[in-house]
Amino acid sequence: MHKKETFVLDAVLKDVINNPTFNAVLPNGHEIVAFPSRRHRNAVRAQWTPGSRVQVEMSPFDMSKGTFVF
Repeated sequence: MHKKETFVLDAVLKDVINNPTFNAVLPNGHEIVAFPSRRHRNAVRAQWTPGSRVQVEMSPFDMSKGTFVF
C-alpha cells in the first residue's frame, strides 16, 4: 500500500460557491476551490463562513482543489 502524498496548508475562506464548496485563498495569494472532507460534511455548516481560517489538505498533482482538515 502506498502512502498518500498530500500536504496541509492554512487558508482563509473567501466566498461560497455552492453550499459545501468555497473559494479559499492561501497565504501566498493562490486561490483554490475547497471542500469539506467527507467526515466533516454533515457537521454544523455555520462554522464555515467567508473569512474563516481552515487547514486545507492538497495533492501535489492538482493544486487547484483541496479538502478541509481539522
